[in-house]
Amino acid sequence: MLRVPKVILLIESSRASGRALLRGIADFSRHHGPWSFSWEPAGLEKVQPLLETGDADGIILRDVEEAEEIVAYGLPTVVVGHRKTEIPGMVNVVTDSEVIGRMGAEHLLGCGFKHFAFCGYEKTSSENITWSEIRMESFCKRIREAGFENPPQYALSEPGKDWSQKWHSLAHWLNALPKPVGVMACNDDCGQRVMEVCKLIGLTVPDWVGLIGADNDEVVCGLTDPPMSSIAINFERAGYEAATALDGLMRQSRVVPPRITAVASHVAARRSTDFVAAEEPHLTKALRLIRDRARSGVTVNEVAQSSGLSRRTLEKRFRKLLGRSVLDEIRRVRTDQIAQLLVETDLPVAQIADLLGFVDTQHIARYFRAGKHTSPLAYRKSYGPPGLVEWCSQNGDLFTQSGVVPLLQ
Repeated sequence: MLRVPKVILLIESSRASGRALLRGIADFSRHHGPWSFSWEPAGLEKVQPLLETGDADGIILRDVEEAEEIVAYGLPTVVVGHRKTEIPGMVNVVTDSEVIGRMGAEHLLGCGFKHFAFCGYEKTSSENITWSEIRMESFCKRIREAGFENPPQYALSEPGKDWSQKWHSLAHWLNALPKPVGVMACNDDCGQRVMEVCKLIGLTVPDWVGLIGADNDEVVCGLTDPPMSSIAINFERAGYEAATALDGLMRQSRVVPPRITAVASHVAARRSTDFVAAEEPHLTKALRLIRDRARSGVTVNEVAQSSGLSRRTLEKRFRKLLGRSVLDEIRRVRTDQIAQLLVETDLPVAQIADLLGFVDTQHIARYFRAGKHTSPLAYRKSYGPPGLVEWCSQNGDLFTQSGVVPLLQ
């Protein structure tokens, strides 16, 4: 009888990122296991006997303070980066922080903000939060490339410590920023803090402060007022790949990647960044129409008529203030909608095409490739749910009510 591997999971589940990692791991076990799990979200104590007796075959853990101690047991190990730098000699799961910072900047630029800022976390003696710094550097670089001044930055102290005394410093920083300002927070928890302080000092979001976070924790983002925009990161896919890597380590495979990247797939736009160049009322009307009607399709002429300007004049203002044409903006918004449906749903491409008013799958594929430089299938393979991606790879087709629709290459 084949022995079932015993795997220890030291991954918290209080946030969406941890739950998504666990879903990805469970999905791998369901398809390629089974594995027997010992899951302990709170700490090391309950799984210590398994480590000491050797009654475990592998472990996936967050980079908690005891990480080095656990690694010393010599078990096949995958470390999910959170607060520290990568652990040498281990398979490390990291986020693509450079892309995340750039996506945050591009979203705020697209909203029409002219002033920008970044809020992250500071390093401490126990935490080397390099991911926050990388996101900040990438964010600032993209803003400078767009022709704006280097954004001011603020570093929160270690999450949860002395907040009742330290929020005043953040309030002073926010008050001093030129308004309206687009602010990127390094993650949703940080963004929640910024939102709290804005409310305390009377800075209306998004009229005075537009705010975007990262992780797309729907509970955190949904409980802020207004709901917070956030960059979606595919932690479920990263969990699946972490389990794949651990399986390779336990089988003593020589082909195991040293690093797994949790990729950022899209921006989940919510009301915290529902700001559209308020100082330009004509542009505001144009951008709002594009956002409201992009799903059903809207023409440049319709946008111009809504704005109250001639098409020529509107085009000039778009290029001056946003650096792109009206048609470019329509295409950007529609392409982002396609990407979101590819990542967040299992809808066939044909059904997505129908929902968004495209004639057929060939049309939507050409449109999507022009914006994202890849096909719908390749995008879904890179960013979609791991179970769906594997099924597509094995079958090559997705079924609709009308029959089999080949996924486009």
